[in-house]
Amino acid sequence: MSFFSKLFSNDSQQFVNKTGPLVAKINELEPQIKVLSDTELSAQTAKFRDRLKQGETLDDLLPAVFGTGREVAWRTLKMRHFNVQLVGGIALHSGQISEMKTGEGKTLVATLPAYLNALGGDGVHIVTVNDYLARRDAVWMGQIYAFLGLTVGVINNQTSYLYDPTHTEKDVLRDETGSFHVLYEFLRPCSRREAYAADITYGTNNEFGFDYLRDNVAYRPADVVQRMLPGDNRFNFAIIDEVDSILIDEARTPLIISAPVAQSESLYGTFAQIARQLEPDKDFTVDEKMKAISLTDDGITRAETLLGVSDIYSEKGIKYVHHLETAVRAQALFELDRDYVVKDGEIIIVDEFTGRLQPGRRWSEGLHQAIEAKESVEVKEESRTFATITLQNYFRLYRKLAGMTGTAMTSNEEFLKVYTLPVVEIPTNKLSRRADKPDLVFQTENGKFIAIAKKVKELFDKGQPVLVGTVSIEKNELLSAYLKKAGVPHNILNAKNHEQEGQI
Repeated sequence: MSFFSKLFSNDSQQFVNKTGPLVAKINELEPQIKVLSDTELSAQTAKFRDRLKQGETLDDLLPAVFGTGREVAWRTLKMRHFNVQLVGGIALHSGQISEMKTGEGKTLVATLPAYLNALGGDGVHIVTVNDYLARRDAVWMGQIYAFLGLTVGVINNQTSYLYDPTHTEKDVLRDETGSFHVLYEFLRPCSRREAYAADITYGTNNEFGFDYLRDNVAYRPADVVQRMLPGDNRFNFAIIDEVDSILIDEARTPLIISAPVAQSESLYGTFAQIARQLEPDKDFTVDEKMKAISLTDDGITRAETLLGVSDIYSEKGIKYVHHLETAVRAQALFELDRDYVVKDGEIIIVDEFTGRLQPGRRWSEGLHQAIEAKESVEVKEESRTFATITLQNYFRLYRKLAGMTGTAMTSNEEFLKVYTLPVVEIPTNKLSRRADKPDLVFQTENGKFIAIAKKVKELFDKGQPVLVGTVSIEKNELLSAYLKKAGVPHNILNAKNHEQEGQI
């Protein structure tokens, strides 16, 4: 173990030790809280709010609020927070990242700091990695919040909901793949503004970010859906699930709102044909990391020959050069079934981090049109960027930020430097029995997939369930072919069929 990892582990141990008296206080209050009737327990929320108005702080209320939340979780879900989950909740409330191993109950942990921070009436946002989890967690944990008299909203790509235990009608929704599927009951469709007005709002990072952008280009106050704290124009508190994925992997991905400004030109088709005839390394070089290409002198000469001009810069100007570079970028850097899919004659972007389809979203500066031309589908009108923000800058708009994940320690330094977010390792409730084995490295992809299929077959024959992650839809389907050959029955989950996720 390195000096730094020892140092970070010691910091975590110090935090766990420091919270010991608080956890003991919560446990001391348990006998008093247990004897309260359901009505008396529900009434605690109003009492906590009164105490806040009388000058007490959230920290003063923490033991009683956490104790109440724990008892309600037991009565509604038959789940009682373990002591280590209380520690995780305290870390979240204090604006830190709780590193909790898989299966340690992060979803339940978030209910306590969310309840505490919602008492002030300024709203708490719980950020999930996809719409499905936002709905699932809101319905599951909504039982606790509803018992306590709090309202719960859900922001989804297509619509918004309020948790309503009286709404037993199952809504049928056409999802982004065009398939119909049944949503959870207890979610009543509502306006986006209503969902944000709830005490606790679940949604994905992209939905929160895009709503912020839309609010900033809205012409009327009535069209603004989010609510910010008066005075400093910031949001109150966010708890981010899978925080390393959202705040580090996706942090610098810009969210962009654009609108059509002109009819598309026939040039896209012309340049798509030229791009197909250019050779990598000879006519252009590729920078995969920066998602950029550079045309070589040979490439420019070849393009000029194909266009029938002697000097593309002087005869056709920067517009043609931009078209050429964009067409080559579309050809060389953007792959079908990895970066986008073609569905019903349209190019639909695939989120590179979650593998989800993003209907309605388009790349800007002619890139989307270049990909439409590349795939020979109808080229839609061009668009201009009206508003943009990175997730890194968006989440800095919160007065307090916290996060949960199973793997934060490796990025501890970045969390501290960029977001001033310390990471706390929360001990597991029971000693972990998981064996972390070394990586296996193969000379060829074929060898790797044969080995994976063989291993999966062994485990399947023993009756063990297996989950295999791949980097793209293409690799997903390739591995599926190897598993079929090995005679392993399996399900595929990717952007093409993710409406079946709940079932799978």
